[in-house]
Amino acid sequence: MQDLYFDVNGVRLHALQDGDPSGDTIVFLHGFPEFSYAWHDQLPFFASKGFNAIAPDLRGYNLSSKPKGTHAYVIDHIVADVVALIKHLTPKKVTLVGHDWGGGVAWTLAQQHPELLNKLVILNMPHLQVMLNNLKRSPKQMFKSWYAAFFQLPFIPEWLCRMFGFRLLKNSLRKTSKRGTFSKQDMQRYQQAWQQPYALTAMINWYRAFKQDAAKSYTQIHVPTLIIWGKKDTTLSVEMAKQSIDFCLKGKLVLLDDATHWLHHEKPNEVNQLIWSCAKAR
Repeated sequence: MQDLYFDVNGVRLHALQDGDPSGDTIVFLHGFPEFSYAWHDQLPFFASKGFNAIAPDLRGYNLSSKPKGTHAYVIDHIVADVVALIKHLTPKKVTLVGHDWGGGVAWTLAQQHPELLNKLVILNMPHLQVMLNNLKRSPKQMFKSWYAAFFQLPFIPEWLCRMFGFRLLKNSLRKTSKRGTFSKQDMQRYQQAWQQPYALTAMINWYRAFKQDAAKSYTQIHVPTLIIWGKKDTTLSVEMAKQSIDFCLKGKLVLLDDATHWLHHEKPNEVNQLIWSCAKAR
């Protein structure tokens, strides 16, 4: 894998790249609190299949730019980053894969710029209109999303996340995944990313900015879409996966019974095969 940098949309994005740059492009978008390394089990697989596989650090994360202020993290700005990256990479359509917050960006990009995509693949992130509806009407999901309300506080979330060697963030990964999913070496890589200057505030600002995104409406997706969902997700209810497929004109939902929110780490072979089957289909 190579480390690359792209100057797009007024920011600099660091990315990991693997595979043939002349091959079909597949772009992977990470969620919170991960970064491009989240896809270390996916990039080599897709490189071996002839793809140009790219995983950027989204704005605010790891080695990418970290603009100051909450407004810099509204979803339209992040979508614009990825749109500019795709146009820089290739004149052809791409397959876009997103997990968690990266899935939210992918949903929105597919709505706003369907002409850039061949296929859309979403891992454990509901369509944003489904998310908004459930945050307003579902006590179950309101309870599961308590941390999003906590992140609205100034300063305190960053302070608590940093305490005791980032124990809170490490536990957020370990306690919501299957035992042994994240190794000691994985945690060291994540801690290095979290220690980057201004990184914690920038990462949490994604949640703070969502108050502005919540005023928007999110509509149907015309791009052929695959949703892969770990049913043991403790933060996002599986009911939202079933509701999200209704927003897809050409959608397929695959539920993994024995996987959590971190399905691409827990079941990389199965997830890779599902994404590949979708990406190669015409």
